[in-house]
Amino acid sequence: MKTLINGRLIVPDECGDFKICAGAINFDEKIISIGEPADGAEVIDAAGAYVSPGFINVHFHGAAGVDAMDEDLDALQRLADFLPSTGVTSFLPTTMTLPIEKIHGALERIRAGKNFNHGAKILGAHVESPFISKKYCGAQDTAYIIPADFALIENFADVIKIITVAPEETGLGFIERCLAVGIIVSIGHSAATYEEAMAAIERGASRITHLFNAQSPFHHRKAGVVGAAFDSDANVELIADNVHVSPVAQRIVAKVKPRRQIILITDSMRACGLGDGISELGGQKVFVKGSLATLEDGTIAGSVAKMNDVLRNFCANTRLDVAAGVELATKNPAVELNIYDERGSLEVGKAADITVFDDAFNIKKTFVNGSL
Repeated sequence: MKTLINGRLIVPDECGDFKICAGAINFDEKIISIGEPADGAEVIDAAGAYVSPGFINVHFHGAAGVDAMDEDLDALQRLADFLPSTGVTSFLPTTMTLPIEKIHGALERIRAGKNFNHGAKILGAHVESPFISKKYCGAQDTAYIIPADFALIENFADVIKIITVAPEETGLGFIERCLAVGIIVSIGHSAATYEEAMAAIERGASRITHLFNAQSPFHHRKAGVVGAAFDSDANVELIADNVHVSPVAQRIVAKVKPRRQIILITDSMRACGLGDGISELGGQKVFVKGSLATLEDGTIAGSVAKMNDVLRNFCANTRLDVAAGVELATKNPAVELNIYDERGSLEVGKAADITVFDDAFNIKKTFVNGSL
């Protein structure tokens, strides 16, 4: 058994809202107790840092030179091994719009990767699908956008946790078929009108992929997908890297949406963690300078942000306290994925997924299922 002492624990209060408290956390693969240090346990000193549930990243393409679409199972293992350095203890490798055979291959590897025995845990896949709008393709390659066909994903219902679609292209029947097998439907890369987006939400689409990016914007006469996000109970992903979404827009989201409906993501790609230079995304050349990554035509590509970066930015930009901010990267995605009884908070009986970080959100230690 291990006991983590001298930390500022971020734990749920009696209402489920996260708060900061003093105390030790005792754990092996699961959390055994919170309060006093356990006798005879291996003592780990948090040295005054925050002790948080492990972060959960539900939209993550790659980092450290590898990508979820790479045709190599070892690439997924390298991603799993990299992520704890960013505080992430579980994640959804995210596919992108490429030939359907390549997407199927990625899903096969992700299915196998759920059995990895070290690194961040693979919970399943987020399919940023080929069933999207060419008008709002973003960094997705329009050559591989195809009409929605549930038969193309049906055999992977056990591994797909989230699928991003343009509802005006897929139709509402496709949404219902996904929901029937437990796949969460997210609206993204979409030219949907407000009315079309709301119809999809009413039919069961429950979230918006990277709010503001690659979707019909808010206009005072045409509210678009963004208007539907604000005018509904849909969860919203937010890339709080200060590039994809400005600090002002982040503050507006924090004022409009209840905290429980905001999920921080990175949408990071293989260039994450490598610094400035030339990289690649779905066969397209990407240029990275600082926190900005663009295609050759200037289109903003995926991010190079880490989860601790987006959490730091969002808390600073919105003045949200650290405990509340942590919910957006832990509790909220766990609730959405229906795994909050297993992970997503520091509570007795849950997986010992624990992230230790300082006041500047620098990651000091990360435990996955109790292993450092």
